[in-house]
Amino acid sequence: MEVLVRELDGPAEWTAAARLYRSVFGYDQPEYGVSPRLLAALKENSGSVIGALAPAGEVIGFCFGFSAVDDGELYHYSQAAVVAPAAQGQGVGRLLKQAQAEVARGTGARTMRWTFDPYALRNAHFNLTVLGATGVRFLPDYYGGDTDRVLASWDLWHARRAGVPARSVEAPAEACFAAPAPPDRARLRARLQECFAGGARLTGVARTGAGRVAYTFEGGRR
Repeated sequence: MEVLVRELDGPAEWTAAARLYRSVFGYDQPEYGVSPRLLAALKENSGSVIGALAPAGEVIGFCFGFSAVDDGELYHYSQAAVVAPAAQGQGVGRLLKQAQAEVARGTGARTMRWTFDPYALRNAHFNLTVLGATGVRFLPDYYGGDTDRVLASWDLWHARRAGVPARSVEAPAEACFAAPAPPDRARLRARLQECFAGGARLTGVARTGAGRVAYTFEGGRR
C-alpha cells in the first residue's frame, strides 16, 4: 500500500483523525474521544499530529503527542497511535513513529516516551524489538482497574546497545496475550513489578516455545 505520512493540517484532517481514533479503540463515550481543537493546539505548540494517508487522501493512521519535561530533561510524549484495521501489519505504525520522532527532534527532545500494555504481545514486540525502545517503569492500573502499563523510553538519536540480559521472566501465553488466566496474570504482574522495582529495564518479549513467553530484562539488582 502506498502511504503518505505527514503532519495533519486543517479541521477536516483533524476531525478524520479523531474519528479514526474512536473507531479503532471502540470508544463510544464522548469523554474518551480526541478533540480536533486539541490537535490544532498541539500542532502549533511543539506537539505532534501525524497522519498516514491512503492515495485517495483517507486518513488510515494517526498519532499525536506533546513536549514534556522530567527532572530538567525535555522529551516528547506520544499519547496514542492508531492504524485502521485494513492497514495494520503493513508497516504503517513504524512510519508514523518515525515521522513523530522527526517532529520530536525538531523540538530539541532527546527521547520519546509512551506507555504500552505489557501483556499484549504484538504491541510489546513492536515497541521493544522493532523500534528498539526500552521499558523503564511499571505503572499498575494506569487508567484504572486492569490497565497495567509499561513506560517506554526511545532514544531519538542513538540505537539501543545490546546489553547482557540480567534476568528473564517466563509466563504462559496464547496467540495475542501473555498470561490470560487471572492467576497467571497476577503472578506475572508481581514478577514484572519486582524486576522494575530492582532497577532493571525491559528490553525484549519473545516466545520461548509453544504456549510460553519470556520477558528479558537488563541491569538492576538480581
